[in-house]
Amino acid sequence: MCCQMNKQRAQQIAVSPVMAHVTFNNQPIYIQHVDETNGTARIYPIDQPENELEVSLNELHELI
Repeated sequence: MCCQMNKQRAQQIAVSPVMAHVTFNNQPIYIQHVDETNGTARIYPIDQPENELEVSLNELHELI
């Protein structure tokens, strides 16, 4: 099951030491930082930490 990310959950994931199953464009990603004011997150693909992106939280999905 998949659900769209909200600000609070994205922030929880970003600060948690436990890896969550979050995707962007069906690709597993890591959330580095959440900008709650702008509703965005700084992310990178799990296998490409050098490819950082700033994306809308609406584009992130958590697999639960």
